[in-house]
Amino acid sequence: MARKMLIKALPESWGGHIQQAGNGVEALAQCRENKPDVVFLDLTMPEMDGFQVLETLKDEGIAPAIFVVSADIQPIAQERVLSLGAKAFVRKPVKSDELQAALKAQGLL
Repeated sequence: MARKMLIKALPESWGGHIQQAGNGVEALAQCRENKPDVVFLDLTMPEMDGFQVLETLKDEGIAPAIFVVSADIQPIAQERVLSLGAKAFVRKPVKSDELQAALKAQGLL
């Protein structure tokens, strides 16, 4: 459900190919295989959380523009994801205008 809401929040002009992963292990595998330009990553996922995915991507030199999408709004969590290379932190539930502002801030819109 959260992934569907995120996809709906993307601008209509978003022209990229969208792939979804059901957990952190799948997300990491897709990043390794497909080398995406943009990744929207939740922190709370089964098998491997978002922090672990971020750390692994950083260690492996895979550097898409990562936007962490999470309900965990603790400042320490936000600081940690940014230190691991995330471009922005977007709060759940995702609001279209906030997501678009984050994408614009990174030159992706």
